[in-house]
Amino acid sequence: MKINLKIWRQAKPKHKGQFAVYTLDNVYPEMSFLEMLDVLNEQLIVSNQEPVEFDSDCREGICGSCGLMVNGIAHGKQQLTAVCQLHMRSFNDGDTIIVEPWRAKAFPVIKDLVVDRSAFDRIMAAGGYVSVNTGAAPDANSLPVAKPNSDRAFDYAACIGCGACVASCPNASASLFTAAKISHLALLPQGHPERQQRVLNMTEQMAEEGFGDCSNHGECQAVCPKGISIDAISAMRREYINAQF
Repeated sequence: MKINLKIWRQAKPKHKGQFAVYTLDNVYPEMSFLEMLDVLNEQLIVSNQEPVEFDSDCREGICGSCGLMVNGIAHGKQQLTAVCQLHMRSFNDGDTIIVEPWRAKAFPVIKDLVVDRSAFDRIMAAGGYVSVNTGAAPDANSLPVAKPNSDRAFDYAACIGCGACVASCPNASASLFTAAKISHLALLPQGHPERQQRVLNMTEQMAEEGFGDCSNHGECQAVCPKGISIDAISAMRREYINAQF
């Protein structure tokens, strides 16, 4: 396959970036999107050019570090798929693919396609954990959790913190990420002792980081590689109101 790439290049955070155009003639349908970028970088290195910086780690859709805008869509057009799981068979011979980093004030560009997502870490540090002593793993059924609650908690806990929700939201809101972390713990007994302070601290930190407000646009749910529902945001709002009063 022949693929034309239009990739955002930015040397440093404060530098002015621009798109650079590359052509690859040796792309195979079996390649993942990140493998295709590896091939591009090998080609650039051989020709004494600076390789394209991009984040990746597990390449199994678990770590969330691979987030990119592919043709204007977070993680690309294939739903429930992180970029590292996106394969070149999703594209056609001769296609032009536009690749950009996440675009959000709270996610400043470090270099090329790499952004600083430490704002998510600070939101988690504000309360996305259980600090009380929960002891060892309990015996089965000794701490009953209703099946609907355990299922929803599991779904929300699937969030990998990739930032696609922020990048796709017209307000650059982190509400889906924050809500998934808050709602996950609110559904479990271990999360109840700090339930009220958690939602207040995490939502306050989210605002301090410069993320926008949720306006129920719904794009966050559409691009989430784990399919997390915006129902989590409704649950977070209920938690917030209860905590205030």
